[in-house]
Amino acid sequence: MLGSGFIGRFYAESLHGQRSRDRIVSVYSRREESAKKFASDYGCSHWTITMEEAVAHPDVDVVCISLPNNLHEAAVLLCCKHKKAVITTKPLGRNAVEAKRMLEAVEKAGIFNGYLEDLVYTPKFLKALESVKNGALGRILWSKSRETHPGPHSDWFWDLEQAGGGCILDLGCHCVEIARGFIGKDIKPVEVMCWADTQVKPIEAEDHAIGLVKYENGAIGQFEVSWTFRGGLDLRDEVMGTEGTIWINNFLRTGFEMFTTGKGGDYLAEKAESNSGWLFPVGDEMNDLGYNHMFTDMFNAIEKGIEPKETFYDGYVVNSVLDAAYKSAKTKLWEPVQLDIWRGQTGLTKPSNLVEYDKDHYLIKEETTHYGAKKLIIKNKKSGIISERVL
Repeated sequence: MLGSGFIGRFYAESLHGQRSRDRIVSVYSRREESAKKFASDYGCSHWTITMEEAVAHPDVDVVCISLPNNLHEAAVLLCCKHKKAVITTKPLGRNAVEAKRMLEAVEKAGIFNGYLEDLVYTPKFLKALESVKNGALGRILWSKSRETHPGPHSDWFWDLEQAGGGCILDLGCHCVEIARGFIGKDIKPVEVMCWADTQVKPIEAEDHAIGLVKYENGAIGQFEVSWTFRGGLDLRDEVMGTEGTIWINNFLRTGFEMFTTGKGGDYLAEKAESNSGWLFPVGDEMNDLGYNHMFTDMFNAIEKGIEPKETFYDGYVVNSVLDAAYKSAKTKLWEPVQLDIWRGQTGLTKPSNLVEYDKDHYLIKEETTHYGAKKLIIKNKKSGIISERVL
């Protein structure tokens, strides 16, 4: 484990608990006291403040990167040097240029690479994605993902040089990949329109943003991200197709509500802002946030010699989309997504929205009214005149 902080500990809880046969044998931290504490808490036989020592340790099969964004590339290159499988927290890079270098490095080295995008492994997302792939929603038109909270836990997130960006990079990476999952990861994102601002925090990076991502087949992905939201961690997804809609609430309102005076404990859920009053705990944080399914997929893939569902390539595509979002936030224009490496479909066009009713008309809408009549709204193919029929 490279990193002994907030996300490293979340990962450790899941790694040791889900399959019951995976163990952290070595931990690297930039601070000796943190490395010792982590090793003690999770039973690691080895700790170090030298990154390469942890990567090169003979008992290490897989390196898990839970470091600040500016240290990802150095860690990945060490994994390539020592031919160790690597899995890394999101985002892959601070920008697409870094992400591309890491992607090319692991592929040249021939090592296993996994992108730890936990929110596409939540039980609700996996169930929803199965329904989408089975055609329950028809053709996907729009996918919206929202992640907002009061801000990250560690100091480096707030530093533009170390983090590479603000809430767009920190949270938008989740939202973009969720939308890609629903719309289709083989569908090319082509352009982005984004608004971003620094509304509350005394920082250089943005603390609030909204963006639209247009895909080659005409679908739209939407993200809403903020470090200024008060009230906890809000994770919501929506997906709309020609035949249906799905709404998902992953965290803030999950059917578990509790009132307390605050005398019973301090921690209720990630980024909860209070421990008294009406609160909304989470039944199983590791599982509900996707960590368990994510690590199971990663390690099963390693053992089977196949790719996991999320690889460095996915991280590179996400970084490319977010680069366009940052550019759009400055220019106030739709900005193209620059993808030097694209492995999906090409040359797609927006499908026709014309639904045949009869030889002379297209069908706009069909409904049953409150008074029992069946009404049709149709459009004449030649004249374009819209009319209604009551059957």
